[in-house]
Amino acid sequence: MLFNSHSNLQGQHSFLSASKASWLRYDEEKLERSWSSAQAARRGDELHEFAAMAIRLGQPLPNEPKTLNMYVNDSILLGLAPEQPLVYSANAFGTADAIGFFDPVLRVHDLKTGRSPVHMDQLLVYAAYFCLEYMHRPEDLTMELRIYQGNGIKVHQPNHTEIRPIMDKIVHFDKLITQWRMEEAA
Repeated sequence: MLFNSHSNLQGQHSFLSASKASWLRYDEEKLERSWSSAQAARRGDELHEFAAMAIRLGQPLPNEPKTLNMYVNDSILLGLAPEQPLVYSANAFGTADAIGFFDPVLRVHDLKTGRSPVHMDQLLVYAAYFCLEYMHRPEDLTMELRIYQGNGIKVHQPNHTEIRPIMDKIVHFDKLITQWRMEEAA
């Protein structure tokens, strides 16, 4: 049999995917919630792309107390780099929405487009990745972490007693994962 090629769909996944067939147990209400959630995630990705481009171009948004506007304008004002990967190892890395380092001040900003409550953990990890990648001691830094969500800004200024244990855990867990990878390969 000669199968249809569907080359335009290669690398994509359908919403009603066979590999994630939990939708078989959905009713229409659950399907609608799942669809809405997926669309909100897509919209969040688009807003992040837009914000990164505005920051790169130095193009401020209207000075209004809206999440996106405050995030973009503060990032431009503070000279932050958007969508910056931070890498300790192949097992431990992530991309900060916006980050800047002006010795000794480290700033990490995160844009949250959803409604779910958020925690600073993600930004604490980014600060730890920064310290590990660029070999800075958290004891020598002043840090400001910001989460932009719901037309507000949540600010946290961690000290080394919060960052150092995260760094230690990253290093320890990275060694374990690397060891397990080597054992699997043997």
